[in-house]
Amino acid sequence: MSVPKLMITLTRLNGKSFTLNALYIETVEAFPDTTILLTNGRRYVVKETVDEVNARSLSFFQKVTLLNLHQEGGSTS
Repeated sequence: MSVPKLMITLTRLNGKSFTLNALYIETVEAFPDTTILLTNGRRYVVKETVDEVNARSLSFFQKVTLLNLHQEGGSTS
């Protein structure tokens, strides 16, 4: 089964994977467990670190071209 395009895969503390729509992430903090707050007020606590969630979110935004970061050494034409 493939993950929908607007989702990132994360792991709950009980070990079960789930997908989350990265567009709705408002904040990602460590309390000490990584806690994700969505724009609708829902909170998710996950096994991944803050850096891992940020990296997956960044990768998602680059894949769907919502965030077009200039890559060093890349072509400008």
